[in-house]
Amino acid sequence: MSGFFGCVSRVECVNEVFYGTDYHSHLGTKRAGMAFVKDGRFTRSIHSLEDGYFRNKFESELGKFGDANMGIGVISDNESQPIIITSHIGRYAVVTVARIDNIEELTKELLDEHHHFAELSDSKINATELVAVLIGLGKNIKDGIELVQRKIKGSCSMLVLTEHALYVARDKFGRTPISLGKNDKGWCVASESSSFDNLGYTWVRDLGPAEIIQLSKDGVHQVAEPQKRRQVCSFLWVYYGYPSAWYEGVNVEDCRYRCGAAMARRDKGLEIDFAAGIPDSGVGHAIGYANEKGVPYKRPFVKYTPTWPRSFMPQNQKMRDLVAKMKLLPNSQFTRDQKILFMDDSIVRGTQLKDNVVKLLDVGVKEIHMRIACPPLIFPCRFLNFSTSRSTYDLYTRRVIRDIEGRDDIPQSVYLEYADPDSEKHHQMVELMRRHLQLTSLKFQRLDDLVEAIGLPKEDLCTHCWDCSSYDE
Repeated sequence: MSGFFGCVSRVECVNEVFYGTDYHSHLGTKRAGMAFVKDGRFTRSIHSLEDGYFRNKFESELGKFGDANMGIGVISDNESQPIIITSHIGRYAVVTVARIDNIEELTKELLDEHHHFAELSDSKINATELVAVLIGLGKNIKDGIELVQRKIKGSCSMLVLTEHALYVARDKFGRTPISLGKNDKGWCVASESSSFDNLGYTWVRDLGPAEIIQLSKDGVHQVAEPQKRRQVCSFLWVYYGYPSAWYEGVNVEDCRYRCGAAMARRDKGLEIDFAAGIPDSGVGHAIGYANEKGVPYKRPFVKYTPTWPRSFMPQNQKMRDLVAKMKLLPNSQFTRDQKILFMDDSIVRGTQLKDNVVKLLDVGVKEIHMRIACPPLIFPCRFLNFSTSRSTYDLYTRRVIRDIEGRDDIPQSVYLEYADPDSEKHHQMVELMRRHLQLTSLKFQRLDDLVEAIGLPKEDLCTHCWDCSSYDE
């Protein structure tokens, strides 16, 4: 997904940006960067995270940023950033949390107008540089940001650091969050509010969809009011968000407890010895299930965290498989002849879940009941980088549906039948998954239960991955 942190302070803020950005490390594992400005001088650093961690990469070079009092940082799953641009509206640095669905169209448009690109991301156009170039086409920073919001299909939240201020803009429909915090020295903004507490910042509010604010030594100024329509990514609560984070006034861990409880209420006749979560993102859901069901919560799997990063993010399938296999250790004390209900956040490609089930069978689990905290992921995401890959059939659900239908040219109306939890096609799909994964039982969260657990109106949530329901105009 990616996440960013920015700060404007009356004193030096290099450490705040460093630690604030680090608190977003769970949102990306590919690249990271920071940029600072002091007395008109910009300083930037970018590192790969594919062979290390954020703190290890940047800690030794903090001194080069001096005593800068304005800065931005980003953890990215994609391109190298920040991007620093010099244009007719001045010099500025940009970081984004974005997925640009029409990037090829916009690239051609800019090249036809004789603009050029200097950065590449895996031999492709760097999306953040494209955003930076578009900003430079405006009459000023505000006009440039609004141009980006009009032209981009997908989503793009951004921080734009100038010589005198930090501009903060949330994406058009608020799919990705931005929180504003303050202390007695200045202001900060972040993708996740959980970065505030240990840095001494107090949460002030969340930005609204398409809202633009300016942070400077003089305080906070609203540059553009938020629009009313919003569609916040529901997967923030299911998977992406850190347990201590809040989005739109809804705490992530508390929401996960409600998700698990909802599934427990639909399992009235099921007898199990205990509930467990696939660590880490399944843990909150499983605690909620156990509390509602009145059964113990135990840990038959423990996660080896010192050296193995998250298995979802590596772009190479071979590495994903290796990490998925190696990072979870079964504990035979809690597995032999046990009837266990597991909760996981989702099934994306199916690789990790299948490997975990094989491990459990090898250590003598009697029954494996799997509950998934969200509905089946059927429609690839158009707005973030979740459930999106080079091939649609990287999605486990799509492969299963293709096997059932016996063809590739499946119309959307048929996919929607599989998305309906009360349809025969849905039950057929889940049963095939259950057999393939060697599970005793398998159930997915109903979308109406998930929406209720989040606690926001359905129309304020993006649920595209599950029911192809979204808007971008």
